[in-house]
Amino acid sequence: MLNIQAVFIDRDGTLGGTDKVIYPGDFELFPGVQKSIKLLKENNILVYSFTNQPGIANGEATVDQFESELKSFGFDQVYICPHRHDEGCACRKPSPGMLKRAAVENKLDLNRCVVIGDRWTDMLAADEGGCLKILVKTGSGQDAHDKYINKQYFGRWGEIQLDFYAEDLNEAINWLSEEGV
Repeated sequence: MLNIQAVFIDRDGTLGGTDKVIYPGDFELFPGVQKSIKLLKENNILVYSFTNQPGIANGEATVDQFESELKSFGFDQVYICPHRHDEGCACRKPSPGMLKRAAVENKLDLNRCVVIGDRWTDMLAADEGGCLKILVKTGSGQDAHDKYINKQYFGRWGEIQLDFYAEDLNEAINWLSEEGV
């Protein structure tokens, strides 16, 4: 794989589940995801989760529950925005706050990192952070891509150029591997 330091992967709709939040304990990975995460790690690439989880602020789950679950899937580190949409925090995607925090904590060059997600908020955070951007068709990804293609996103949202559009997380990671990333 090329010179990639880390891959940031969204949770809901990208790793598994649906386009809706499924809380820890009920969340299931898509087939082959554990193997794909292992492939990254075997190539000495750090694997991080970055996810918006407003249910934490609503008392529906805890940061510890999400962290434990995600680390059990093989993630090296977990970055969670626990805030609701209206709280105006600096970490909630589409802000690159979680990416920037990870860069500082792990001495990463975000230009050598990849974001894989199913929403345009993931892609905007990646673009703002300077990361490679891979949108997957799972979860909300097909709808997000269709809106983009049909010019239903305007301003900054409509200007983003994807690096790859994948069927799922496994294809995204295979593409990285094939590209020598």
